[in-house]
Amino acid sequence: MVRRSALQEAGGFVTDSLSEDYFTGIRLSARGYHLIYLDEKLSAGLAAENIAAHAVQRLRWARGTLQAFFIKSNPLTIPGLKPLQRLAHFEGLLHWFTSISTVGFLLMPLAYSFLGTIPIRATAAELMFFFLPYYLVQLTTFSWLNYRSRSALLSNIYSLVLCFPLALTVVQVMLNPFSSGFKVTPKGTASDRFSFNWKLALPLLLLFVATAISLWLNLGICMLKGEWQAANPDLADQVKGIGLGWLWSAYNLIMIGIALLILLDVPRPHPYEWFDLRRVVRLSVAEQVFWGVTTRVSEIGAEVALTQAGFPIVDTERRLTVQLDIMEEGLVLAGEALGTGLSNEYPTVRIGFAPLTIAQQRQLTEILFCRPGQWKRQHSPGELESLLLLFKILLRPRVLFDRNLDASTIAVAKT
Repeated sequence: MVRRSALQEAGGFVTDSLSEDYFTGIRLSARGYHLIYLDEKLSAGLAAENIAAHAVQRLRWARGTLQAFFIKSNPLTIPGLKPLQRLAHFEGLLHWFTSISTVGFLLMPLAYSFLGTIPIRATAAELMFFFLPYYLVQLTTFSWLNYRSRSALLSNIYSLVLCFPLALTVVQVMLNPFSSGFKVTPKGTASDRFSFNWKLALPLLLLFVATAISLWLNLGICMLKGEWQAANPDLADQVKGIGLGWLWSAYNLIMIGIALLILLDVPRPHPYEWFDLRRVVRLSVAEQVFWGVTTRVSEIGAEVALTQAGFPIVDTERRLTVQLDIMEEGLVLAGEALGTGLSNEYPTVRIGFAPLTIAQQRQLTEILFCRPGQWKRQHSPGELESLLLLFKILLRPRVLFDRNLDASTIAVAKT
């Protein structure tokens, strides 16, 4: 949100880059205006719903942000910003270049086996001295610095998934910054089956195979040169760091394997979100009245746990017209009973709403999206919990053990 007067004074929205909101903020800051981050959820909307859409979004952000080096609203050169502001923006620009170093760290263990080169010469003690403190500090402070919005381990997995296309995008922007236009993030999609993103997976699959071969060769090289070192202690410097090769390959192999599982998109049977919302309802069916409580509600239907038995059986061949009264809201909706079941020993019925009037649609939208304080603060898992999640993904892939095609439910405040 921005004052119209401030936006007009700054010259309007910046249209030189794909990231118009970011550079408009920079231009406003340079004019002396204060940009304030409000740590409160005021709205809800659609986000990237699968890994392909996530990749489109991230690549657009990378391209748009790096265009800073080629436009007048460059935070490093635009007049009016303070040194600390420029430093903060500079970190944001440099962030995208880490994709190139990530690719380098994935390829580096291959040099041990395929090139006969030791890229890093270090003993186990030296490695522990330099690397372990850094890694522990990162794990213990990352979540705290990000207000528990991200996990270092999980963020690392997603960086692996996109490192190759991001590295390519970074190079392309530096050579030809305006060669690609705006690509809208696909939203509101539905799918009834698991799908694998082969386009993003191809470089990772090739690297997975190469790393597996490298791990096998590195283990053999490590054992052979370990015996050679024992027989020739004076030449120990020549094989210094050889043991790191197989450890590095093993680590990369595990991380790439998990990254490949992330590229498997689970089914999304409904394009609409379902909310874990409790409301007392009255159902009128064929001159009978049943009372219950909603277990989840969406823009197209509701699931109700009934407080009494006797609701007619519903299947694909026999559906019933239902009138649903949401008592606390004073909202009356017509619909159709789509199916019945049993949940926690309570009989349940799934209802699909008939086409809504404008007034009904607005009232239902307010109930689902516009209640103050309804959006719960979501915290990312801690690093130990993230590690357990990664092992769970490896040992119990969802495509094999959890093929439930039902829609997931979003937790919200009940009142």
